[in-house]
Amino acid sequence: MSVDRGDEAGLSDEEQQELMEEVQRRRSHRGLAVVVVALIAIAFSTFQIWIAARGYAFGAELPVIGEVQLAALQQLQVNAIHVAFGLVLAFLLFPTSRGEGFLARQLGRIEPAVRSRFGDDHPLTRGTANAAGATRWAFLDPDMDRVAPADVVLAVLAMMPAYYTATNYDEIQQIAVHRFEDTQSLGEVFAPLAPIEAGLTAIGIPMADVSAAFVLSVLGMLLVLEATRRALGLLLTSLVALFIVYARWGYHIPGDSAIGALSIQPDTWANIMYNLWYTVEAGVHSQPVSVSVRFIYIFILFGAFLEMSGAGRWFIDMAYSATGTRKGGPAKASVVSSGFMGMLSGSSIANTVTTGAFTIPLMKRSGYSPEFSGAVESSSSSGGQMLPPVMGAAAFLIVEFTGTPYADVIIAATLPALAFFFGMWVMVHFEAVRGGIGGLPRSELPDVRSALRSGWFYFIPLVLLLYFLVIARYSINRAGWLTIVAVVALLAIVAAYDERTRVPLLATLAAAYLAQAGSYVVFGGGLLDTVQALAGLEPAGEPLAITDAAVAAIGDFGVIAILVSAVFILLRPRADAPLLDFDPEVDAAAERSAKTFNRPSLAGNRGYRFGAFVLKSMDSGARTATTVVVAVAAAGVVPGVISVSGLGPNLAALISEVSGDSMLILLTLTGVAAIIFGMGMPTTAMYIILVAMLEAPLVEAGVIVLAAHLFVLYWGLMADVTPPVAVAAFAGAGVAKAEEMKTAAIAFLLSLNKVLVPFAFVFSPGILLLRDGEIMGWGDLTDLGYVVPDVVIPVVGMFLGVYALGVTIIGYQYTEVTQVNRALYSIASILLMVPEIPLLLVEGILTLAGVPSALTIFEITASLRGIGLAMLVGLSYRNRSRADLEDADADTATSAPAAGDA
Repeated sequence: MSVDRGDEAGLSDEEQQELMEEVQRRRSHRGLAVVVVALIAIAFSTFQIWIAARGYAFGAELPVIGEVQLAALQQLQVNAIHVAFGLVLAFLLFPTSRGEGFLARQLGRIEPAVRSRFGDDHPLTRGTANAAGATRWAFLDPDMDRVAPADVVLAVLAMMPAYYTATNYDEIQQIAVHRFEDTQSLGEVFAPLAPIEAGLTAIGIPMADVSAAFVLSVLGMLLVLEATRRALGLLLTSLVALFIVYARWGYHIPGDSAIGALSIQPDTWANIMYNLWYTVEAGVHSQPVSVSVRFIYIFILFGAFLEMSGAGRWFIDMAYSATGTRKGGPAKASVVSSGFMGMLSGSSIANTVTTGAFTIPLMKRSGYSPEFSGAVESSSSSGGQMLPPVMGAAAFLIVEFTGTPYADVIIAATLPALAFFFGMWVMVHFEAVRGGIGGLPRSELPDVRSALRSGWFYFIPLVLLLYFLVIARYSINRAGWLTIVAVVALLAIVAAYDERTRVPLLATLAAAYLAQAGSYVVFGGGLLDTVQALAGLEPAGEPLAITDAAVAAIGDFGVIAILVSAVFILLRPRADAPLLDFDPEVDAAAERSAKTFNRPSLAGNRGYRFGAFVLKSMDSGARTATTVVVAVAAAGVVPGVISVSGLGPNLAALISEVSGDSMLILLTLTGVAAIIFGMGMPTTAMYIILVAMLEAPLVEAGVIVLAAHLFVLYWGLMADVTPPVAVAAFAGAGVAKAEEMKTAAIAFLLSLNKVLVPFAFVFSPGILLLRDGEIMGWGDLTDLGYVVPDVVIPVVGMFLGVYALGVTIIGYQYTEVTQVNRALYSIASILLMVPEIPLLLVEGILTLAGVPSALTIFEITASLRGIGLAMLVGLSYRNRSRADLEDADADTATSAPAAGDA
């Protein structure tokens, strides 16, 4: 990054990696493990890229030979392979234990106890010591830098259920009817196990009669639970295990008890394991994993390509160029850049560490406290997951679960997201005014024009993404794939571009495009099809019209650009590429691999660096996606059990009974549950579980479906900054070298917009630009009788309420705000944003008194918003007047002559 950080100590790349691994409990590999894990990760990304580009049919059309078909997989088979990749990487990336857990500590006491009892030379002591050493070698990884033998065994076992699903789909279809009767044994599925099976059968253990399908489903479920424990902690693991146990023994709950609604019908393990493992309608391989296969992974990969291209640091530079000289400029730049990168990465922790390594030192240097700096970064990073157009992985889950078009989801999410970041901007500004924190000198910041000239092309993939999704209405999978091709093509052109190649490179690209378009006009196919037609290998296609040919050639331009640029790179591999500025991780990977090949000079080769960029992006994307894949696989069990057991209607009735049919109580319970479930759990898993349990009660209470899903998402994101498990805030504290709990408390306060804004759009769907549950059209926007009361007034009230909340939290506007006035600002904020809250409280009191009422009508809510506006204006005027008086007093004190001056 070109911002001058001066003497303010920041984190080195190694320190960033160590902090990330510490927070995410992920290994740092060495030696052969680095290569093996990278190859598996790249294979995972290759598998997903093929699916995005070509679908579930694996084959190709070869010249002369013709079409070669390797396999055509079903959704269940693809999902099983997807989960298997995630499990294998999880076992290789996350250790079984570091020897610090409860079980490890208890087992660790055995050897000292035996030694103390029997002495050092006793055979039992030596045996215990040897057993303890072998156990530590097989399972523990205290330094988080080696793959233990147990990890390798689990990784191999993780491939077995997927192998069975991929090769025995016909038998799985029979299981749907006959369950596990007359299915193959393990020895029949895996030939190397046949001798073992025969031996066990010979000694009276009838393994030949045991269904391999059943055993593998149990094994797969246990592996999912173990991978979840490693990658995500005990909370989600325990919850999923509890639901599995409930599916088997939930019928023991007495129907006439207080929780009798949770009683279900008895079921067998055979039915449970089939439904949770071998279907795409429920369980591990159900809808959440399908969303990961089709949408989430490809966009995580897109984010990885964009980040490794250097776009992340360029966007940070641009944010500082635009805002760095303003009052509180470094913090404002952090809000902008962290929100943007959080949108792409989908990980609050990763974004806090990587982006915060640059933004936090600059905030501290400008005058913000370490705790406030870490809090701003973590709050903005977690908020990035609700920022369109990518929204981390959340947008794709919402699309799948609600059936809402992607374009409608991002349109609906825009205004609430802008309100959150507006609130962050307001609060860092007020903190800067209170502390007299200015911006950085222009000399220490990148020049806006030069920064734009050096990286304007980074906007192209984002513009294309919006075009593909919103205008062209491509499928999400195809849009993600085409955008990745655009990033690679763009970086290939940048790698080949310099002063000497500029004209011939651009001219060759133009000529190749025209030749491709001409081929479509004359032969009905591209250049390769034309060559085959001229050689008599293939018949010529139907010629296209000029406009159709131009569009078809544009679709091929990414591949054309990559091939043409590759030729220029190979012709001048050592030439300088002035615009090429990969992420430091790419250059580090190129240097390490070049040294491994004993050719360190390769690291300076443009072609080698470009290849390192592609492979490092694929590796990084797979590592980031591993946690998400494990999370959605585990979380899918919860809605699976609810669906299969018939619990859904009873659970909805129980929740409605607990909430007393009060929407306010129901929403509050939902929000609190979202925070609790989201603590230490990825947003995706929290969202899947809560939507499965609470969507029906929310919709029955009158909440619009899309608003209900966004409500769960917003509140769930609060978990990342809510003590005591504020993982993103703790990561920010680590970067800022600040006190963890104080940083978390500040981050929680800065994020309170995520609490009130969801209430606002639930009660006023016009904030989401929804009318009768659908996105408003142009005709709706011209209906002033609807737009003004249902859209304009709530939206303006939301932004003004966010402003008032910012004053409340910081305690400063034009000057210090008293405690009494802060309370008044908070009341004004609620009245402006969500006047329905006090009205529903009054309705509840009147209902208890036996007086029916309906107070949440426009006339009353508009009046309360008017009162809130009057309060805000009056409080602001008083605060400004007091600030003017203080300034006048300060000027008088400065200008008055001191004693003895005369």
